Amino acid sequence: MRILRRTLVVLLVIVLVLVAGAVAVYWWQRPMLRTGTGYAAHNACAVTEVAGRDDPASDLPPNPLVPYLSVDVDRDEAVTTGSLLGLLAAQKAWFAPGFGCTLAGDAPDFGEATAVTSDGNPFADASAPSPSPELDAALAAAFGDDLPAADAEALGTRAVVVAKGGELVAERYADGFDAETPQLGWSMSKSATDLMTGMLVQQGEVALDDDGLRPEWTDGRADITIEQLLRMTSGLEWDETYDLGTPITQMLYNEEDMGGYVASLPLEHEPGTFQEYSSGSTTLLCSVLAERTGLGADLPRQTLLGALGLESATFEPDAAGTPVCSSYLWATPRDWAAIGQFALQNGEWNGEQLLPTDWMARSLEVTPVDETDDPGYGMGWRVNTLADGSLRWPGLPADTYYASGHDGQKVIVVPSEDLVVVRMGFTPAADDEPSEVQLVEDVVAALASPGGE
Repeated sequence: MRILRRTLVVLLVIVLVLVAGAVAVYWWQRPMLRTGTGYAAHNACAVTEVAGRDDPASDLPPNPLVPYLSVDVDRDEAVTTGSLLGLLAAQKAWFAPGFGCTLAGDAPDFGEATAVTSDGNPFADASAPSPSPELDAALAAAFGDDLPAADAEALGTRAVVVAKGGELVAERYADGFDAETPQLGWSMSKSATDLMTGMLVQQGEVALDDDGLRPEWTDGRADITIEQLLRMTSGLEWDETYDLGTPITQMLYNEEDMGGYVASLPLEHEPGTFQEYSSGSTTLLCSVLAERTGLGADLPRQTLLGALGLESATFEPDAAGTPVCSSYLWATPRDWAAIGQFALQNGEWNGEQLLPTDWMARSLEVTPVDETDDPGYGMGWRVNTLADGSLRWPGLPADTYYASGHDGQKVIVVPSEDLVVVRMGFTPAADDEPSEVQLVEDVVAALASPGGE
């Protein structure tokens, strides 16, 4: 009997140790697990409610967690819950009309979204273009028509829109997508934020050299300016790596006040001396803009989206009401083309100058710093001509510049060709940038051919 009791005690201790170990591992890994469940919840909410699609799982990137993620949609409460095995590390994404989906413990209240119509947007209601055979061939290559089915699927092109001289000349969409389907721009949102900031500068709401941006900044951070946040030279500590405990995953999936979180980070470099790609900088900037204008989550709708007639567009906020300007702008490819056209026209729209006349020149200026991890990055846009005079893309004109987002999102502007090319897709595995550059090369050649436009 004593032996049996001792055996039972030993087994009980072993079980308790195993359980304690499992709990410890869970809490250690919980931030990363919440990254997965938060991504799943936000993605499912936005794909269904913002994009109007019924296949959110097709937008989940390859990840070992994917087979174990559960998503539950409650349309009555307008909430989507993502969890691991239906139980662990649960995250909730709440949908609000006009504002899209927001990760939060409780339903946020952003007030009523300002109505945005497509008035004044030349692309929104334009007739479907009839491209030349040469342009058709360029778009066919971008969709991988000449590739084996598996390679075309890996390429993942979902939309291409081409505007020449301010008019649509070609467009094509993948199955399940059309001209009315909003698509997520990811970091192309940063380029849109540059334009939104320029509008506020033009209105006198802010200035590029404004500093003292946060009341709690009483140290060297008080010297950080709006321009440095746009250029990602603030010097704030950051790591854009999507991994356990890094600032980017902490900000997007574990912080309800993303701007406040970024503002709490210490200085790693003297402001203006070191350029480090940082989604935190752009979202922090929008927390400043939202607070100074008093517009909160409605800021994009009362500035860029409304002014350009981007009726399809949704700029999703965090739970504190800060637009997540680093990552969460949804719009149809035609509306993304309108954003590129606005930049191409140097901020002039329907006869009104909405940006300072030198705004785009300044946005495309690459200022010298001691070190950079993103050569050719200006204020929210990347340029083709690098600081040493070399071309990032030798096959494209030197004046080319572009917005770029995760999974192969691009708005490429070529002023010397009066051209805007939008490519959108889901390309987590393929080396997609060469195909995007080839697309623009092919479009330029097609437009210059005898068949032309």
